[in-house]
Amino acid sequence: MSRLLIADDHPLFRAALRQAASENVPDGTIYEAADLASALTMLANEPDMDLVLLDLHMPGSQGLSGLAALRGQHPGVAVLVVSAHDEARTIRRVLDHGAAGFIPKSASPAEIGEAIRSVLDCGSWLPPALAQTIASLPADAADTNLAIRLARLTEQQYRVLALLGEGLLNKQIADRLSIQERTVKAHVTAIFEKLGVRNRTQASVLLQSLTLGEPARG
Repeated sequence: MSRLLIADDHPLFRAALRQAASENVPDGTIYEAADLASALTMLANEPDMDLVLLDLHMPGSQGLSGLAALRGQHPGVAVLVVSAHDEARTIRRVLDHGAAGFIPKSASPAEIGEAIRSVLDCGSWLPPALAQTIASLPADAADTNLAIRLARLTEQQYRVLALLGEGLLNKQIADRLSIQERTVKAHVTAIFEKLGVRNRTQASVLLQSLTLGEPARG
């Protein structure tokens, strides 16, 4: 029996994804999350999850940061990114950060179902109209390298990194996460070492590189 998690903060689109998943995986168990924190908690509680349908923009995740966190903390779970950011270069970056495929938010229910079945069968899926273009784009060495470095972080270290990116001081991070300030300092030291950065500014620049602009519109 397959286990799927739909992580999207838009109830209507979440319902559409659930409908497509239910029709194509009738014996599957489907979970839902409306923000990144809930998605990560659910994955921690359900280690046998097979597939996550992940929106790139929802509370706690802007751009590729949620994908990076999920892949780093749960590398055994397949991820299908679902987003309105359907430019070929963005999709190439999504693949470089470990996603098994990409579903545009303009995809039909049949395409969503096809993507889900393909990835559950250990395959991949890309929009047919863009597949050739995406395949012709070289992998981005910077993205690939960053994905490897982010994968070294523990779940708590990633939380600390995200708060560093918001400009919070150690004491503020300690209060937010309900941990000791000395524990935050230890996490920050480990984060700098694993990411190969020297200070908060450099760590924030790495996080900023994961953000995406507004989706292109015709």
